[in-house]
Amino acid sequence: MRVALLTEGARPHPHRGTGGWCDRLAQGLPEHGFERYPLTGPERPGTAERPSPARRGPYGPALRGRGPGGRAPRALRRRRYAGAYEQLVRALVLPGERAGFGPGLYRLAAVAREDGTLPAFLASAHARRLLERSWRLPGADTPAGQPLACDVLVAADLLEQCLRPLSAPWYGTGPGGLGAVDLCHVVGGGPAALPALVARHLHGVPFVVTEHGPYLRERYLGHREAPYRWPVRALLLSFYRALTEETYRRAAILTPGSAHDQQWQRRCGADPARTRVVYEGTPAVDRPAAGPEPAAPTLVWAGALEPGRDPELALHAFARVRADLPGARLVVYGEEAAPGYRAHCAAVAERLGVAPAVEFAGRPRSPAEAWESGTVAVFSGLSQRSPRLLADALLSGRAVVSTDVGVAREVVGPTGLLVPARDPRALAGACLALLRDEERRGRLGLAGRLRAQERFAVEPVIGAFREIYLELVSQYPAFPGGGGGGEGVPAPRPFARPAEYWLADGPRGGTPRDGGAQDAGTAADGVRPAELAEAR
Repeated sequence: MRVALLTEGARPHPHRGTGGWCDRLAQGLPEHGFERYPLTGPERPGTAERPSPARRGPYGPALRGRGPGGRAPRALRRRRYAGAYEQLVRALVLPGERAGFGPGLYRLAAVAREDGTLPAFLASAHARRLLERSWRLPGADTPAGQPLACDVLVAADLLEQCLRPLSAPWYGTGPGGLGAVDLCHVVGGGPAALPALVARHLHGVPFVVTEHGPYLRERYLGHREAPYRWPVRALLLSFYRALTEETYRRAAILTPGSAHDQQWQRRCGADPARTRVVYEGTPAVDRPAAGPEPAAPTLVWAGALEPGRDPELALHAFARVRADLPGARLVVYGEEAAPGYRAHCAAVAERLGVAPAVEFAGRPRSPAEAWESGTVAVFSGLSQRSPRLLADALLSGRAVVSTDVGVAREVVGPTGLLVPARDPRALAGACLALLRDEERRGRLGLAGRLRAQERFAVEPVIGAFREIYLELVSQYPAFPGGGGGGEGVPAPRPFARPAEYWLADGPRGGTPRDGGAQDAGTAADGVRPAELAEAR
């Protein structure tokens, strides 16, 4: 089976495990041919790409930086571009025309295939005028304020970058074209799903979407730090929301990385019947458990130093623990994610009188080193979007205490202690209960390690996608890009006949006459497999 891996970066999640998630998938399914289609643009001279089990497809346009340029479209073609682009933009700003996003997108892609002048049109003054006119129509959705001239210029440039995948050289049925693959696998969502949407629209190629953290959620969380005015941010979020809804609507199967992410996808219109939760496998399951506990009772906290992770809660809880266990220590691992926040946390520890027992250790050389330095692992965040760090703590064999937010209940389950967020008394009580009970710590640590090994091993992930791929190709034509079944004959479908049919038909040198449309239980000349076996 030919599988196209569509990613926004050259190697998604390169620092997770060994070689990245896509490489582990390709290594685990050697029976399929994987080809990567990253939206990164050609590599700079002198940069070497690491070896990968997935073959490298043709380069696509980079999503950042200067546009690819090229010749401008002629007058007739420019009018066709303008009609499609205006339909797409109106869907972003007019509440009553939201349904026009998909048709506008596919019209734009169809025109772009004919002459390849889409990049030049999107960067033209004509496109900017269309955007400004649509954005200032009566009834346009502008809760963030009326756009200024500078907003139009910035937004037009950002939309051009978002729509660059439509001009990628990937949409034919020849070598390197997405029309020649059996299915597309989108890793990460967002603009990486645009080629899959176009391939499905043009050639009927099904696609799978894997998100280890919904793309739209990350855009919402990061929009406050975006260096643009509010009208531009609102328009960009409207584009991402419309693209996400269209992707979820057209995807054959969605594979979120947790049930928590699945709830997000359902809020955006995902069909639960087409959703399979597949946890992100990690090679860390083979890592040995942490060694002996430190001599002094030690709480270890790991994560980015930012308000969302709420290390202040851990400090307030530790002050209560320290009052009951004077020898207790707290080790905080993590880099500063908000300017000045580490100094703020140090000041909080000083004010609580526990500064001598608190160590800000910075970034550890490895997560395993962090967990080994503690007796109990503590998570105090206001949200827990990704299961990765929690799963890594469980794999260490240390007992875990976490606030009951996000994916914590799903990952930890009954193998750890869960407490309400923003409750230092409850967090301190849970930590004291484990620090005082060595037998309970060992029992919960072992149970947590076994639970994480079962849920986050690489083998279940590989098995899940093997089944998903076979399920998809069995429901779609064997030649989605065309061909395979003559005029007036349906295109053949994989697994439409039992294996006995091909064994019976082979010795006579014949081939299926109806392209697979014959009843699946009937062999050539109307003889069923069981009857053929008796005749032999």
